[in-house]
Amino acid sequence: MRLTALLAALLFAGGAAWAPSISGVSRRALPRQTPARVAAPTTVMMAVGESPVQGYSVVLLAGGVGSRMKAGMPKQFLQLRGKTVLMHSIELFLNLDGVKEVVLVIADEYRSQFDAVRQTDAGAKLKFALPGKERQDSVANGVAAIAPDSPLVAIHDAARPLVTKQEIFNVLADAQTHGAAVLGVMVKATVKESEDGQFVLKTVDRSRLWEVQTPQVIKPALLREGFEQVALRNLAVTDDVSIIEQLGLPVKLTLGEYTNIKLTTPDDLQVAEQILRSREPQSKNPLRKLARKVKVFLVGE
Repeated sequence: MRLTALLAALLFAGGAAWAPSISGVSRRALPRQTPARVAAPTTVMMAVGESPVQGYSVVLLAGGVGSRMKAGMPKQFLQLRGKTVLMHSIELFLNLDGVKEVVLVIADEYRSQFDAVRQTDAGAKLKFALPGKERQDSVANGVAAIAPDSPLVAIHDAARPLVTKQEIFNVLADAQTHGAAVLGVMVKATVKESEDGQFVLKTVDRSRLWEVQTPQVIKPALLREGFEQVALRNLAVTDDVSIIEQLGLPVKLTLGEYTNIKLTTPDDLQVAEQILRSREPQSKNPLRKLARKVKVFLVGE
């Protein structure tokens, strides 16, 4: 390993605000930052461990193939810090305060892998639904399987295993108030628009641009109404709150974390490893002690 790469890894493990660059994003991009150019949205900050809603449902989407990962298997079954990518999300949501059920949207041939989970107390909340041809079809199948009296449904991509309890509770609180809410972060990179993929047409004003994440939380009645409109108008939507937008209803932006990345390429797995390592208690992370020694040595030099 090159010396610079080693030092970067050690500094990140030691709690410094450093991480490998992600598709051109600055190494300081991972911690949450609110650019001064735009006021951040007002979000109800919930105490960690305390859900603002009781009896809500979760639809966990795990039916993708993940061809860009080039791993020979669906990316949700790749290993990440001793467990599969998918298991990180399953364990998080099954053990959250207030959750009534977790509907896992996954193909039949993979369901037996969760037999042991379903034998636990928390695992009794786990249900299954089949994936559809498109994302919106998978979401519709998952929503069809939730309890009819569920006040909210949180839809989450299994390829985002780094979302935190704080983010989930914040977006739940906003959805309870506004009917629909989505985690998001302000776009940092300069964005260009092109008509032909060859030449720049113009530079887009990024002060109005947000990169949305998951969970996306919606009142089930609104979502079902939106699905009806999408079907009637034969629309294709790429995320869940777009369905609510089709109804002309507001969607609240809940400020998220830049660490809630979507695992798409092998590089993303390496970044996720470092983020999870940085969250470990100091006693469980031997690199932290070494990082302090390295920083002292460098200062002394």
